[in-house]
Amino acid sequence: MHIPTAIQLHKASRTLTLTYGEASYDLPAEFLRVHSPSAEVQGHGNPILQYGKIQVALVGVEPAGQYALKLTFDDGHDSGLYSWDYLYQLCTRKDELWADYLAELDKAGKSRDPAESVVRLML
Repeated sequence: MHIPTAIQLHKASRTLTLTYGEASYDLPAEFLRVHSPSAEVQGHGNPILQYGKIQVALVGVEPAGQYALKLTFDDGHDSGLYSWDYLYQLCTRKDELWADYLAELDKAGKSRDPAESVVRLML
């Protein structure tokens, strides 16, 4: 189990910094929100694409026992428990997971911006 040695919430930059020994990882709130382990996002094995979350912020971080963090977002989402191992995966695979997410958004014709309506032209 990979447990961070330090956890810092940076409200101004909307990031959560997790430190593991000498390595630190900055996870944007949007990234954490769209990769929530909650059933609402994971869809009981059939993930539901989250979009329009570019402005989402973390408003709370609290321990969930000795095994996870409960994150609260300003859009009201607070049902996912981020286990230590899941957080470590998000840290170490961030670039790959983000690229996959952006590709899924594009494929679905969705946007990170909630005010933006993406129209896909069918040729």
